Amino acid sequence: MTPVRRHEGLPLEVSLLSGTVPESVEVTESGVKYLAAPWQGQKTGGFLDQRENRVMLAEHTKPGGRAADFFAYHGSFTIHLAKVAGSVLAVDSSAEALARGARNAALNGFGNVTWKEANVFDLLRELEGRGEAFDTIALDPPAFAKTKASVDRALAGYKEINLRAMRCLAPGGVLFTCSCSYHVHRRDFEAMLLEAAQDSGRRLEVLRFTGQSSDHPEILTIPETGYLKGALLRAV
Repeated sequence: MTPVRRHEGLPLEVSLLSGTVPESVEVTESGVKYLAAPWQGQKTGGFLDQRENRVMLAEHTKPGGRAADFFAYHGSFTIHLAKVAGSVLAVDSSAEALARGARNAALNGFGNVTWKEANVFDLLRELEGRGEAFDTIALDPPAFAKTKASVDRALAGYKEINLRAMRCLAPGGVLFTCSCSYHVHRRDFEAMLLEAAQDSGRRLEVLRFTGQSSDHPEILTIPETGYLKGALLRAV
């Protein structure tokens, strides 16, 4: 269910229009499996608009290295990382989401994931303070800007987590970072990354700028369709 229903005066409920819909659906995605939750998961928990980005990040993950997935939710990025990395730290503030993620990892037989319930902002500061380093980081936060009025605050939040993540990259490490806030335009997202990189003291190579998967096309005359902005960066 989505809070936008409240603005339309509609009840916050999920109802069946016709037919039958199971509680969970097993999805196979480039060699890994996960359970989507049509009734209870946010956007079913599948986030298919990130499908190509998950596969891309797995291709850039260091074999046997140390990886982290911040704002892991049901672990869609996590399980792709776990297929390649030696260990994965999956972090989310929702214990229920992490439990679903653990089931997804078990579905693939992955025992190299540590699931941690925590505030990502606080944990990233702690990890940086301890000098922790990761070879691969996925940074896929929820939308910080729900309205135009919240854009400045959202950009400050995006900069904070990106700066900390950049400082937690091992030499040669790769960071995939993104924003699904429609109100944060691509140019603002890229400018935020530039400022974060400058403040982090790290030299970061742009490997690729990305958007949503190709089955979620961006239409030039419909700017709302260009909501997902992503960047694949490498510490050099």
